[in-house]
Amino acid sequence: MPLLSKSFTVYALDYPGHGFSDIPKTDYDPDLFVKSVEGFLDKLDLKDVTLAGISIGGVIPLIIAAKQNPLVAKVIAINPYDYAHGMGIARGNAWAWLVFNLARIPVLGETVMRLRSSFIEWRTLVGGVAEPSAITPGFAEQVRASGFRPGHYRAFLNLLRHAHLWDEARRRYGEITVPVLVIYGDRDWSRADERQRTINAIPGAKSETIANGGHFLSLDQPERLARLIKSFG
Repeated sequence: MPLLSKSFTVYALDYPGHGFSDIPKTDYDPDLFVKSVEGFLDKLDLKDVTLAGISIGGVIPLIIAAKQNPLVAKVIAINPYDYAHGMGIARGNAWAWLVFNLARIPVLGETVMRLRSSFIEWRTLVGGVAEPSAITPGFAEQVRASGFRPGHYRAFLNLLRHAHLWDEARRRYGEITVPVLVIYGDRDWSRADERQRTINAIPGAKSETIANGGHFLSLDQPERLARLIKSFG
């Protein structure tokens, strides 16, 4: 954000149940997040907006653009999470595979998510970056503090159990008419065929790949990512 704010007016929001936003008792499906972002744009009366996001945050702008929302001028989708039936995160490393496969099992998933371990949490986060040093102690502590909030583990499990729905967003990509840039880290969880499938589904989409970049690309390669965003935005 400090890099981008030199060239743009930047707004960042924590999605419902994420960061330090409220944790409503609801289904954490794509519709919730799409409506939240569209409501944010309406509330602030923003126009001619470039929407950018990572992971499910990369899919949300694509869905909004496919709905022909007139407030959106461009979209930058970074490592969009629209593959693997919502289990791409389990590709991060062995710890991620174990945690997120257990999380899908009723009762056992609730137990796993409540018994939070800082070591396992850090190892899981590391599965999303190319270099472990990208997960700084300060960032890891914020993630941990967010996760300890009352009701967070239930919301996160609900998100995981609806994650397969993000794959279905691709069906609407053909309706997008605004310019789109898709950016991948070369070490993202997605595979080459899955990336190409997404790019091909978006009319006129441009694509870029950043070397030595994982799923959480803004942590791995913030300067290179900011340059690509500025050149497109």
